Amino acid sequence: MTIEVRVPQLPESVADATLVAWHKKPGDSVRRDENLADLETDKVVLEVPAPADGILRELSAATGAVVTSGVLLALIDEGAITSSSAKGVSASDSPSSEAAMTSTADASDGTASTKVAPAARRMLDEKKMSTSDVSGSGRDGRVSKQDVVRALSAKPTAAARAPSTPSTPSTPPSTGGHGRTEQRVPMTRLRARIAARLVEAQATQALLTTFNEVDMTSLNAARGQYKDRFEKAHGVRLGFMSFFVKATVEALRKFPVINAYVDGTDVVYHDYYDIGVAVSTDRGLIVPILRDADALSYADVERAVTGFATKAREGTITLEDLTGGTFSITNGGVFGSLMSTPIVNAPQSAILGMHKVQDRAVVVAGQVVVRPMMYLALTYDHRIIDGREAVQFLVTIKECLEDPARLLLQL
Repeated sequence: MTIEVRVPQLPESVADATLVAWHKKPGDSVRRDENLADLETDKVVLEVPAPADGILRELSAATGAVVTSGVLLALIDEGAITSSSAKGVSASDSPSSEAAMTSTADASDGTASTKVAPAARRMLDEKKMSTSDVSGSGRDGRVSKQDVVRALSAKPTAAARAPSTPSTPSTPPSTGGHGRTEQRVPMTRLRARIAARLVEAQATQALLTTFNEVDMTSLNAARGQYKDRFEKAHGVRLGFMSFFVKATVEALRKFPVINAYVDGTDVVYHDYYDIGVAVSTDRGLIVPILRDADALSYADVERAVTGFATKAREGTITLEDLTGGTFSITNGGVFGSLMSTPIVNAPQSAILGMHKVQDRAVVVAGQVVVRPMMYLALTYDHRIIDGREAVQFLVTIKECLEDPARLLLQL
């Protein structure tokens, strides 16, 4: 029986997708729910699972094709894998069948049992590697792109230890020059979408950035005092992000226009707080959403942020995770940034930038002391947000972080 493999129903906000990779070729055996191909949308990579066991008969869409919901991708001959056993032919009856089965098992390289993130799968295909060459570090041995990178970096060392044998070079040696080559690589759908949104924000909003700095002494002391008990009680580490999210919610309560956006000639105010937290991935920056952040506990925030990072690394983040948001936070400090001017995630009207904590000399009570300081940046749409509101918004966050008890008392 022939089974059709079609593009799954795409979310309402996604018009089409690009077929970025086939993981099987015609003639390969497939198992039900095994990933056959990756579809890249503007936001996430979607997997196309096999609907049944069988043999992949033909591909109806080529790599790089732009497809929509319901488009035919491939045909599978259902049950073809077990057809020989149905006729009473077994591996013990035919040595050639046994060899074929062994060959098929070797060719699979364990992909049926090893989970591989889409980004890792593409790199494996590009480098002509199999999952047996990589040790997965994710949940249940899932292979991430970082695992493939580590395996690649170990190859030269292994090759250097191997005994040398005479061989004929497959390509002639370089006769000069300094490797002045160029490579043209098309943008991924996500990168192209990011580029379009950033340009749109710059072109349609009156963006301005204001700065402040926060003394992290009290916050560091609070984390140092409670981090072990917090992790033991809640099973997650106590980081900075939960404090910043809570401080942001308090500031948004005081200045609701910063939680609003422009729609034509109207200003739309949100009475809820869906905070986007920027996460860097191999494919580009994504902003998953902490929904109803005002109702989340510190542990809830830390668990959600950790979960987003894991899903982003493994390529399993969903469109629902990325949809919506009324305000965003980005942390360039994890990469060592001391100061920056982040760009608003349109149609939102503002974004908070966190930066590196650095010991600096500051004046406290007339004395020069060394304190752990962080610069804060707020980029905002000056069409609806005045400088006074932007500055006082940052001051509120500063006060909450320098005296964490204010967060508990909502002062």
